[in-house]
Amino acid sequence: MADDDAKRAANARFERLSRLLDEALDLPESARGAFVHQSADDDPELLAAALAALADEPEPAADLRRQVAAALEGPPGPPEYARTAERCGPWRLLHSIGSGGMGEVFLAERADGAFEQRAAVKLLPAAVRTRELGLRLERERQILARLEHPSIARLIDGGVAADGTPYLALEYVEGVPIDGFCAEAGLTLPAKLAIFLKMCDAVAYAHAHLVVHRDLKPTNVLVTREREVKHLDFGIAKLLEEDDLGLTRSVDHLLTPRYAAPEQIEGRPATTATDVHALGLLLFELLTGERPFGVQTTSALSLAREIVERQPERPSQLALSSWVETDLGL
Repeated sequence: MADDDAKRAANARFERLSRLLDEALDLPESARGAFVHQSADDDPELLAAALAALADEPEPAADLRRQVAAALEGPPGPPEYARTAERCGPWRLLHSIGSGGMGEVFLAERADGAFEQRAAVKLLPAAVRTRELGLRLERERQILARLEHPSIARLIDGGVAADGTPYLALEYVEGVPIDGFCAEAGLTLPAKLAIFLKMCDAVAYAHAHLVVHRDLKPTNVLVTREREVKHLDFGIAKLLEEDDLGLTRSVDHLLTPRYAAPEQIEGRPATTATDVHALGLLLFELLTGERPFGVQTTSALSLAREIVERQPERPSQLALSSWVETDLGL
């Protein structure tokens, strides 16, 4: 029992650090240190681990989390998946391609000899497995099973590995987060809007099937080289027609504050308007290259207050101000 309590405490601490880093990395580099100091001043060891991780940024999120885990727990042992889940059903795990509050995602290949296929396999390693996360993974499978849209990564398979690890096999998407793609490709305004409209079409399709995503953000919307849009990660999505079995009351730690709607900040029920709000935030970024909230914010509390209370500047006004400053050499 003591070991279980210690593991739960370590997991909770790791989740806190993971959220702290996610929020810090969304801030301008000059504001990250102050934000971390303010948010973790009650835990010197946590603060030191966060600052050490930020010092080596940028890194992939998975590497960053492993570095944080090492700072908190000492030298790492073999990865959990390597010890217990090299195979998940017919899938052979190749390497990690992402991690978060809902477990870890691996690039995998079909290993049963039936045919060749690659997939993104999401699983819940034993170290983070809880009854709630298991229910969420099952809920995600139920949601994806009812969604068939070219701009939503499709469900391929799902089940439980031989060692008891629950998993989902999803369409593997080789793409770039939508904000990075638009910036790096130097797209024109009509081209950006064309991509955004594909995103809107997928969200409208999900809503027509009574599904609210609740976590739309650049890293959950990838764009391929062919400029096709793919929505990912329905891990905290909600079926509007069903009772949430208490799951929606405990998603605060799984949200991305910078892309949350006011009702999510205030703990009110999510509706289709929640996703529409996120679409507006993403369009603002695509059009201006700036975020509507939290540009100068250094604390989670002030960000939350800003989202709930402040009306952001219109993208057209921000673009005009930028044009004037550039044109006049200000």
